[in-house]
Amino acid sequence: MNFEKLSDIETFMNTFTNLEKKTDGFNVRTYRLDRMKAFMDMLGNPQEKYRTIHVAGSKGKGSTAAFIANALKKTGHKTGLYMSPHVTDFRERFTLSGEFIEDSILFETADYLSEKVKEFRFREELGYSTPTTFELYTAFAFLLFEKTGCEYAVIETGLGGRLDATNILLPVASVLTPVELEHTSILGDTIEKIAVEKSKIIKKNTPVFVSLQKKEALEVFRKEASDCGSEFHCLDEELREIKENTLFFENYTATLNLSMPGRVQLENAALALMVLRHLGLYIYKVTEKALEETRLPGRSEMIEWKRPLMVDGAHTVRSMENILKTFRDIYPGRKGLCIFGCAHDKDYRSMLNMILENFDKVIISRPGTFKKSNVELLFEYLEEKRKPGVFTALKVEAKDALDCALSNTEENETILVCGSFYLAGEIKEAL
Repeated sequence: MNFEKLSDIETFMNTFTNLEKKTDGFNVRTYRLDRMKAFMDMLGNPQEKYRTIHVAGSKGKGSTAAFIANALKKTGHKTGLYMSPHVTDFRERFTLSGEFIEDSILFETADYLSEKVKEFRFREELGYSTPTTFELYTAFAFLLFEKTGCEYAVIETGLGGRLDATNILLPVASVLTPVELEHTSILGDTIEKIAVEKSKIIKKNTPVFVSLQKKEALEVFRKEASDCGSEFHCLDEELREIKENTLFFENYTATLNLSMPGRVQLENAALALMVLRHLGLYIYKVTEKALEETRLPGRSEMIEWKRPLMVDGAHTVRSMENILKTFRDIYPGRKGLCIFGCAHDKDYRSMLNMILENFDKVIISRPGTFKKSNVELLFEYLEEKRKPGVFTALKVEAKDALDCALSNTEENETILVCGSFYLAGEIKEAL
């Protein structure tokens, strides 16, 4: 197949079974590592041609991966970065540390991959006969990083870890960000069960780096590392304190003015620093500057508009706590409006309760059409819980939500968009 437009590549990928769209139901045959191993064997195992750092967790894994990748790039290593989901452009998934890969390379690699897929079928016992969309995206990323001559690639898991398509890697480091309840129908209904799934990215005799964690998750990770004979590095044990924008490690201090604001981003940056220092990939001041310059779409993203506007993909209780605190730290004492929308399997009640504690103007909007959502249900709950005097509205389309927000705020009022990366993407496109 000869692709002529970038959108044709994305359309081609999405014609295959797309498990990212599924928010209920689970067929374990569609999540099997032997599928990805067979697929990558057919493609010549491009993921073995460069060093990889594998990142899993419930929250912060995208930011942590981006911090590590940008630091590697700024210290002289050509580095690929694979993430999901994308916010507005599918090329966000596979970049050279945040920079889009040349279109000619994207077309050439997509042509090659599509031709190889034509003649490839999985054995019947491995589930779907053709690759899923995420398997294709992952293979595409691995091929791109080989073709562009990457020395390193930082790879973020899609879902879980144990059966994630990325878990065929033999990385130089396994990195685990905070675990919380998520995708419970697939990963398990306790922190411990979810941590077990994430822990399986840990490989034998490979250093493990763990962020600030709940006790149940930390114990799981420590045991898995021990069973694998792998060095275990815990941020809780190496980071003594975070005070304002300064990280105090046992034998090292770093002051960071990050482009992505908030304490949680400082914690992610601290984890990245711990990884880079232990791997011998740290250069004084150069690494710190790289962390400060790191940005990601939809993560505490400040956008210039007719009102001060922040867009964030926060879609869990903990991430909502973090973004609300960050928002209030940046805009203390100022009135504001929140545009919210989330997929139907999220804890919308807890998140809306938190939003109502912080805003007296709330608009419900649809988080795109990629995942199933029920904006009427969200609005019904919002109406049930709101106090007298609180402004609420249901505006399904992102453009209508922005128009409504503009009409119901003064110039000095601030707007927060949160609840879904897909909502973030819709709002950014509408802007």
